[in-house]
Amino acid sequence: MEDVQKHSVHTLIFRSLKRTHDLFVSNQGNLPDIDERFEKMTRSIKARDTYGLVIDRAIKSMDDKKMSAIQNGSSDKPLAITDGSTGQAAAGSDSGATGAETGSMVRSNRDKDKPMVIGNTSLVRASMPTSSGSGASNVQLIPKKAPSIPKPKWHAPWKLSRVISGHLGWVRCIAVEPGNEWFATGAGDRVIKIWDLASGKLKLSLTGHVSTVRGVAVSAKHPYLFSCGEDRQVKCWDLEYNKVIRHYHGHLSAVYSLALHPTIDVLATSGRDSTARIWDMRTKANVHTLTGHTNTVASVVAQATNPQIITGSHDSTVRLWDLAAGKSVCTLTNHKKSVRSIVLHPSLYMFASASPDNIKQWRCPEGNFVQNISGHTAIVNCMAANSEGVLVSGGDNGTMFFWDWRTGYNFQRFQAPVQPGSMDSEAGIFALCFDQSGTRLITAEADKTIKVYKQDDEASEETHPINWRPDLLKRRKF
Repeated sequence: MEDVQKHSVHTLIFRSLKRTHDLFVSNQGNLPDIDERFEKMTRSIKARDTYGLVIDRAIKSMDDKKMSAIQNGSSDKPLAITDGSTGQAAAGSDSGATGAETGSMVRSNRDKDKPMVIGNTSLVRASMPTSSGSGASNVQLIPKKAPSIPKPKWHAPWKLSRVISGHLGWVRCIAVEPGNEWFATGAGDRVIKIWDLASGKLKLSLTGHVSTVRGVAVSAKHPYLFSCGEDRQVKCWDLEYNKVIRHYHGHLSAVYSLALHPTIDVLATSGRDSTARIWDMRTKANVHTLTGHTNTVASVVAQATNPQIITGSHDSTVRLWDLAAGKSVCTLTNHKKSVRSIVLHPSLYMFASASPDNIKQWRCPEGNFVQNISGHTAIVNCMAANSEGVLVSGGDNGTMFFWDWRTGYNFQRFQAPVQPGSMDSEAGIFALCFDQSGTRLITAEADKTIKVYKQDDEASEETHPINWRPDLLKRRKF
């Protein structure tokens, strides 16, 4: 058996390099020559890109100095522009090389057609359009102002006006009828109760659900009340006879939210089976099943203009749906945590979505992000907005935050008072709803009560000034 000759590491590396060199040396000789004209053009483009804001001004300044030199009888001397970093004049000459060596910009009277040198960059004068006046170049040099945050509109503070008791379980949903005379609530006691809005007295109790009622809605065109609950049922109540006249069967699990389309006789519902469903109000047909979410769809809203259906889900996404096609047209993935509530602005073409990380505002129809409204760190269960630009968010710990819709300024916050005899843990707010006038706010809470809030008529901008600090208002754009 022959002995294998051992070589040092240096010898092996040298041989490897030599083999690599021999392999590629034949290709190296075939490289094309460098095109000087192309290289000069490349440097010219780079110079224009780097010094574009000041180059026209520099040329105009040199032209002015040249004219003054001609008038003084020294036109045969080159003009030198001082080097800003050293404060000394750079020596000029007929050739551009001197300018390149000194790092200054030089241009003589006799070589107008020769390239001008900026640092090590050659720039042909013909390729630089000069400004007709100093105004255009001055406008270019003015730095752009940072976008200013508008001052929020003053809103009167809200105060508790009435506490309504009657339910035997957590109150989960509210709906005010279009005539603004009464409102309906649904609760964990499986009962839908109708209350007089002015006096707060109970007018009617509707029984029929066999589990918690999670959503109610009143039709503006028919004497109908719609309800949904954790018993997977969606019911249509005829308020002339106070009884159920239609059932909408199809959901495979609890139904958490429902919304009536304002112009078409269709009903949208969503729930724990990760779907939203569109129903024909009259025929009870399941027109569309909107699939795409991967977790509970906690909130659904409907509007007359596109996108007509918007859903928020525990999978941290908001989806915009084409009602005609029954397909998702956009998925908003900005939220990092579950989206439990979506609210449409009554007059603006916008909506807001609530999550424990942030409340986010969006612009329809594409779902363009507008701004974050930060500060409500609890689990935000519900929101409501009125035409005066007041946005209210209610938390799982009983906190209520009042915001200016346009600027996201938090002008009031407080802890909802708990009903005497209830535990502090029963301080959650499950639903918020303004009445049709926008002057009364109704809340549904975990202490089994319904609370009505009104604006403080005695408050003014002097007694409750806006503590506006734009430097502290962080608007994270993502």
